[in-house]
Amino acid sequence: MSRVINPDGAGKERTRLCKSVVLALRELMRQTDANQTSKDLAAYISLALLEIFATVESSVGAWEKKGYWVKADRFRMEWEWSDALGKKMLQALQVEDWATVALTSAKVGQKLVKVDVPVRHRLGTPWVGAWEKMTGS
Repeated sequence: MSRVINPDGAGKERTRLCKSVVLALRELMRQTDANQTSKDLAAYISLALLEIFATVESSVGAWEKKGYWVKADRFRMEWEWSDALGKKMLQALQVEDWATVALTSAKVGQKLVKVDVPVRHRLGTPWVGAWEKMTGS
């Protein structure tokens, strides 16, 4: 039996999530008041950042099997910000502290400044319904 190769690995998923977070950040910065769309955008950004950090563990698993502990630890430290900022934004969103959400969004934007999202992207609007997913209602 031959090996099964998954073309959509953790790296591709992380790249897709980063691009969608940048797109959501752009849309969030256009919002003038806290409405349902802003809640969806902020909830999506926080959940996507936590998902980004989850993909890191699957990426470093192969390196740890081969004994590349230093490389795995460096990679974890490189993406550690996504977990911290995702949790911070999630907590701020639960109490609707929009000042902290804006500050955290700016920090996320600084981390993802090199991510390029073309004008004609195929990402759509993945943030629709993220507020319900986060609150469970």
